Amino acid sequence: MDFFTKYFDEIHHHTKDIDHNLLIECNTLINKLKTNRGKIILVGNGGSAAMASHVAVDFTKAAKVRAINFNEADLITCFGNDYGYENWVTEAIRAYSDDNDLIILISSSGQSENIINAAKFSKEKNLDLITLSGFKSSNPLREIGDVNLWINSDNYNYVEMSHHIWLVALCDFVIASNQ
Repeated sequence: MDFFTKYFDEIHHHTKDIDHNLLIECNTLINKLKTNRGKIILVGNGGSAAMASHVAVDFTKAAKVRAINFNEADLITCFGNDYGYENWVTEAIRAYSDDNDLIILISSSGQSENIINAAKFSKEKNLDLITLSGFKSSNPLREIGDVNLWINSDNYNYVEMSHHIWLVALCDFVIASNQ
């Protein structure tokens, strides 16, 4: 089997193994925020930050669900400088979230301190929370969310691509559910 066939088979294996009920639970949280006029806040680091940007635009434009992300360099560097990198996401959520918002936090390893701190803060503030992680099944992020999507892989690209596919599929499901 050639490299690409094996690679794409592996991505397919990981994306299809998600419990569809978890994605339906995510959709329920999105419908709740729409009813309550909330928004989605998506956050990740590195490639997951880029994914958050893409998915926020898709939710806003295609699914008609308000969504934002925190990928502005001035926001990250200001909050990171003033509060520490491990707390900048928490402080951004504190500054930009409203009571009816849904937080989606993405960490491939599930061990990013800034994302874990933000997850804990989101729960303390009683915000609905969806987490996406991979690597170890016992990663700390996976224990915090209302819905926790996890991929059983320690390969960054498999984890990130699976997360991206799940989020885009969720967006398309929201669109299809409203037609």
